[in-house]
Amino acid sequence: MRSERIKAGQKFEAVLQRFEVPMLRKEDFNNDKVDAGEIGAGHTVTALYEVVPVGTANNPATSVPSVDLLNYSSNEKSTSTRSTSSNEMLTVKLRYKKPDEDKSELVEHAVTDTNGRFENAPIDLKFAAAVAEFGMILRDSEYKGNGTFGTVLEWAREGKGSDANGYRAGFIELVRKAQALKES
Repeated sequence: MRSERIKAGQKFEAVLQRFEVPMLRKEDFNNDKVDAGEIGAGHTVTALYEVVPVGTANNPATSVPSVDLLNYSSNEKSTSTRSTSSNEMLTVKLRYKKPDEDKSELVEHAVTDTNGRFENAPIDLKFAAAVAEFGMILRDSEYKGNGTFGTVLEWAREGKGSDANGYRAGFIELVRKAQALKES
């Protein structure tokens, strides 16, 4: 999976949160001979992107080379007729192969800016963001920004929902324990 940088004229860039897991090299995205891993039928993958203001110091997006020709750029590497005045922020591209096939298929999805605020986000997104931030804090990731256990707890509580099996409550307790260990 890869994302394209934010379209020209926007004041933000998107950074796919990678969590330091080995990924497919960018130059191999279109190479069907390179295996990027398996996702079983009926399974899902959640990709979290951080929207970062352009020009921010230590912005990891600035070191990410492009793979394909850009959709939104107005330079010579652009192949798009898409308007730079639309609400599209970025395009997510995913390649997959059907079982026993050698050629992959490309799926593209444009992500639009709805001017939404995180406090109004769906509970599942808040919980996923809490889990991702917790992992980055534990690993002392360069991508954790100014994340804190307190913020993780706030997001996790807001994203707990009905929690029929108690998994989210278990995560919240785990964060509390990690916070207590750090403070001791």
